[in-house]
Amino acid sequence: MQKDFQQYMHQCLDLAKIALEAGNPPVGAIIVLDGKVIGTGIESGRSTGDITNHAEIMAVRDALKNGYSDQLHVTKMYTTHEPCIMCSYMIRHHKISEIIYGTSVPYVGGFTSKYNVLEAENVPKWGNRPKVTKDVCVDECNALNSQFLELIQKDQ
Repeated sequence: MQKDFQQYMHQCLDLAKIALEAGNPPVGAIIVLDGKVIGTGIESGRSTGDITNHAEIMAVRDALKNGYSDQLHVTKMYTTHEPCIMCSYMIRHHKISEIIYGTSVPYVGGFTSKYNVLEAENVPKWGNRPKVTKDVCVDECNALNSQFLELIQKDQ
């Protein structure tokens, strides 16, 4: 595994901890262009009541706000969790070229579920599917997930 994968994933894990502290699933995402972080995202769907506030979407919104709309197609996205179907659609729309993630999301993941949007090649405007690398810092990502599950079980 490439050393920069772990370096960037640790940045995502730091963002995921912020999400967890706010009562959200522990997901953090960054977008990298030529070794520079151009967008960051912290999961905030539960705390804001806006289900579209997934870390990956927030990272893209940040990159767009920072003026990188024309360069998203040559970026890499790092995220603690496999992008869900909604986030995967957004990734394909913006043609992000590479996805590196920690833990899989089997039921609604855009790569490992039966709704594998990241793998689809039959949508003409999407172009090439992104390169996907999974299980980067997976133990750390799963540990944060366990903390979140404990947190929501206490709330019930």
